[in-house]
Amino acid sequence: MGSIRFDGVRSVAYPQDHDPVHVHGFYAEIEVIVQLTLGDRTVNLAERYDAIRPGNAKRADVRHILEVAAAHFEELMELWRKAHA
Repeated sequence: MGSIRFDGVRSVAYPQDHDPVHVHGFYAEIEVIVQLTLGDRTVNLAERYDAIRPGNAKRADVRHILEVAAAHFEELMELWRKAHA
């Protein structure tokens, strides 16, 4: 497992995780699964039922995690690569 922290968000890449490329962002007692798309260098909320935990997380906190991920896209891609080397 590798992790990195930016602007209060701890992002984790688990070696046993599978494609699509994603990280788990932790902030303010919530977890958001953030999908990283290399082709257009975008971040999105993962398309899965448990992408936000707990389900009643504040929208502002979810948005913060996504914004931090977008600002640090390259670092998060490297984190994923190292976890899956």
